[in-house]
Amino acid sequence: MASAEIAPLLSSVQLGPLALRNRVFMSALTRNRSVPTNVPNDVNLEYYQQRAKSAGLIITEGVLITPQGSEWPHAPGLWSKEQVSAWKKITDAVHKEGSFIFAQIWHLGRVSHPDAPEQKLAGVPVYGPSAITARGGKFRFLPGHPGYVTPTAIDDPTVLLDLFEQAAVNAKEAGFDGVELHGANGYLVHQFLDSTSNLRTDSWGGSIANRAKFGLLALERLIKVFGKDRVGVKLSPGAGYNDVGMPVEETIETFGYFITEADKLGIAYFDVMRYTDMMNPTIDGKKRGVPHDTVAAYGHLTKNAKFFSNAGWSPEEAASAVKDGKVEGVFFGTLWISHPDLAKRLEHGKPLDNPIDFTTLYGKYYASEEAQKKGYVDYPEAQY
Repeated sequence: MASAEIAPLLSSVQLGPLALRNRVFMSALTRNRSVPTNVPNDVNLEYYQQRAKSAGLIITEGVLITPQGSEWPHAPGLWSKEQVSAWKKITDAVHKEGSFIFAQIWHLGRVSHPDAPEQKLAGVPVYGPSAITARGGKFRFLPGHPGYVTPTAIDDPTVLLDLFEQAAVNAKEAGFDGVELHGANGYLVHQFLDSTSNLRTDSWGGSIANRAKFGLLALERLIKVFGKDRVGVKLSPGAGYNDVGMPVEETIETFGYFITEADKLGIAYFDVMRYTDMMNPTIDGKKRGVPHDTVAAYGHLTKNAKFFSNAGWSPEEAASAVKDGKVEGVFFGTLWISHPDLAKRLEHGKPLDNPIDFTTLYGKYYASEEAQKKGYVDYPEAQY
């Protein structure tokens, strides 16, 4: 059985109206398996159902809210009736296993590519808050492996807020228990927050309050659909991924403001990523991220929402942080990839001994269902 050291992580927790059976949450994990048309398939269904048998809460992989030219081909969407129907099968399966599932809704902003099939289908430019190209990035499925392009600065950002709201409507129809706004890792919401990617001089840029406005209004749109106690947001203050990152003082002031204001909205939780080297790329010879202790910097700011964390936690460290009141739950990523029964293993004291196959992490451009399953739904459960 579980050791006393792990026990705090296995305790139940109330998240709004949802009684979560443990604090071993599954983080959003892009896996490139919604082959071939951005519609979740039977292999995706099997993947989520496996993990729902023991997870306290599942956050989906990033779900695109409109066709976008992503670096991640075969990422699922949530803009069509076909997608809603496919997700409904998954949410039903997760609920049958006694777990809960939130859709992480995602707009890429400036890190899309106009030559990607999805962006062509959308019939709109690659949008960002400002016409500033993100450095880095490779679209390996496009000829010549192009990098990022200069985006078109969106004239009226409320057009994009409308997309978030419609995605929430679709998520509710699909049976999701809530939605998580993807505000991390240099994607659209993060691009508005960061002063290096947002150089606007109107009411959407400049001051911290103006840069925070887009994300806060996006949360208000989601609350309008789901209610405040079924909405969360993921943030990565220390990450330099997709060419974001401000000086540390500005970072703490910016994210401190955003968290404080978002908490006033009464949302269910914050998922704040810790700083990791993996999310801190070297660009032009310099590390782009902002190393600092995100739990200490922001955890004390939440008065209403649950404060959860993510990135690089071991179960033992996570349980200790829960016990000490530093966090109220932890999202795990790679451990869930190779251990579909992660929480059950912790409960029964089983080793975490499945090595992860990094060659299949994000997949290739799979032609067969058998190939899609490799490194995705074929990791074994422990013997009980």
